[in-house]
Amino acid sequence: MAEVLEAVMLVCFGLSWPLNAWKSYKAKTARGTSWQFLGLITLGYCAGIAAKFLGAQVNWVLAVYFLNLACLGVNWAVYARNRGLDATRA
Repeated sequence: MAEVLEAVMLVCFGLSWPLNAWKSYKAKTARGTSWQFLGLITLGYCAGIAAKFLGAQVNWVLAVYFLNLACLGVNWAVYARNRGLDATRA
């Protein structure tokens, strides 16, 4: 049951990343996006993945961590694109 609850938490967080990436992509600006926030969330997911390996709890929930991390990677890419667009406009 603990694995299911952990997965539910990850899915709830994970659903926000594609929505956030789409919103940022359409906005075409990095204003209002915090690289520090993205960095802390990335660190948190990496820590969760490391905890799974260190605690010998490698299971299907790990796939959800990696899926979330991939979605967060898209957010990083959109952020970099938008920073470039902001620099071009400046």
